[in-house]
Amino acid sequence: MLDGFLKVAAVTPKIKVADPVFNAGAIVDMVLEAGARGAKVIVLPELCITGYTCHDLFLQDKLLTAAKEQLWLIAQRTAAVDALIFVGIPIEKDDKLYNTAAVLKGGEVLAFIPKSFIPSYGEFYEGRHFAPGSADADMLMLNGKEIPFGTDILFCCDGPEGMRIGCEICEDIWTADTPSTRHALAGANVIVNLSASNDLVGKDTYREELVKSTSARLLAAYVYASAGDGESTQDVVYSGHNLIAENGTILAQSQPFTTGIVYADIDIAKLRMERRRMTTFAAGESVPLHLRIPFCYEETVQTVLDRSFPKTPFVPNDDTTRRKRCEQILSIQANGLKKRYEHTGSKIAVIGLSGGLDSTLALLVTVRTFDMLGKARADIKAVTMPCFGTTDRTYDNACKLAQACGVELMEVDIRAAVLQHFKDIGQDPDMHDVTYENGQARERTQVLMNIANRLGGLVIGTGDMSELALGWATYNGDHMSMYGVNAGVPKTLVRHLVRYYADTCGEELLRGVLLDVLDTPVSPELLPPTDNGKISQKTEDLVGPYELHDFFLYYMLRCGYPPSKIYRIATDTFEGEYDTDVILKWEKIFYRRFFAQHFKRSCLPDGPKVGSVALSPRGDLRMPSDADARVWLEELEQLS
Repeated sequence: MLDGFLKVAAVTPKIKVADPVFNAGAIVDMVLEAGARGAKVIVLPELCITGYTCHDLFLQDKLLTAAKEQLWLIAQRTAAVDALIFVGIPIEKDDKLYNTAAVLKGGEVLAFIPKSFIPSYGEFYEGRHFAPGSADADMLMLNGKEIPFGTDILFCCDGPEGMRIGCEICEDIWTADTPSTRHALAGANVIVNLSASNDLVGKDTYREELVKSTSARLLAAYVYASAGDGESTQDVVYSGHNLIAENGTILAQSQPFTTGIVYADIDIAKLRMERRRMTTFAAGESVPLHLRIPFCYEETVQTVLDRSFPKTPFVPNDDTTRRKRCEQILSIQANGLKKRYEHTGSKIAVIGLSGGLDSTLALLVTVRTFDMLGKARADIKAVTMPCFGTTDRTYDNACKLAQACGVELMEVDIRAAVLQHFKDIGQDPDMHDVTYENGQARERTQVLMNIANRLGGLVIGTGDMSELALGWATYNGDHMSMYGVNAGVPKTLVRHLVRYYADTCGEELLRGVLLDVLDTPVSPELLPPTDNGKISQKTEDLVGPYELHDFFLYYMLRCGYPPSKIYRIATDTFEGEYDTDVILKWEKIFYRRFFAQHFKRSCLPDGPKVGSVALSPRGDLRMPSDADARVWLEELEQLS
């Protein structure tokens, strides 16, 4: 379980009703297959050794005896599989019959988990045969061995990941007071469910939502293995709908009416981080007293991941979802700014318009805000401030954008003011150092602030979250504003927001300008252009690719991944695009800058939070400005 990844398998074997010998063979074959694939938790359906639909045959001693015989055979034949195996079997105890999950490891039966809720409605008649299980763990003597028997049992794997597995059976998840809730409160971060859920119109959708929402509510992984068409008999049909979820996300599910194995890689470390982060999880609840059965895996190996990670975790891959997300974010930004105007009574908006992506998005949001308020767009003052690095392309785009949006364009050439400032402080204009660059940025901010003061307006900030993460902003320059509308938007998402606006605005002039802005390299334009007038200073050449930095940022803050784990998934995700040494180089730079530059984030202007990752010191990121990055960087150095 290196890096906290655990491969799990939900298995639907092709069985024959009331034929434990045949079924045991099918179960063993599929367990061996799943074990060879690296699965460490293997879950099979409810009562799969006998078949769920045996009905009154469950009252026959012959069937029950044969099932127990085959259970021991399954345990022996799968002893070499280094996995915790859950298999369904009817077990008699104290003259009552129970629908149970037998838990196997290393050729032994570790425990029996009985079903808590026994359905006797609709097509279900389990109450005719089975008794409900008790939370109090008891012992069952079987084959000369005492085996724990009860619903409230956790299987605990020692180690840094702290895996805890709880089990429930089919109907248990459909009830108001689920056993899985008790298991989670007792510490279970993986819940398995052995099920025989028949198929009806619409039931698959409800079942998927049930598993997904249960995993979210419990901050857990949920492995659901259901019976397949081998159970179909008389008036019911089974489809083998297997599901694996993690904290509200379906990682994998089977196609309907199939048998076979579904795999997924669960991130135990991430689940534990989520529980630490959400302080309301189990707050005020008494911890249920579960029997804890320890187990361990024979060796710790690096899981070969079936799981993939999106290159742009802030941007949905699906076009429909992405468009919906863009509309929602623009609305959040605009409504946040709207409230600021309603509260302050300000009439004017002042924006530094460079012709780049960030200031373009800020202008579009401000236009939307003024439209919502019924204010004239002419009260938006778009200020272009050409200086040493301004190119014709960005200047022209700023002018065209202001015209297309119907806002007032103001031009303030800051060259003379900056040169005078350099003269005043003794800066050589031919020395293109940090003072040369930041002097321009601070002059622009001074111009914007003073225009806003003169007109009674607010300066709208344009910097995005990725720049804030890296500290790629001039302190008290573009770092400062009166409301930063882009503060919660990462760079990789800014591009999609502008593209969405271009696609939906219905104005060809505006669309054309926006498309050219999208095609322009990201640059602060603080150094003189090339001899042919092209941008000479490209941000990503200096600070690194934003798609990598946004990837690092998301998995560091949202998932709590350590640097080596981020490096591992980044090398897999960007294979063929970036060499491993390039990824490592930029990840080191990310951590250095993220820690060293936090003092800039400590005094950020207000800005709307739009997603689950945010950097405001008043909200999500309470971080000391002078924290040392040593332990993070040392881990990366070990990868060199």
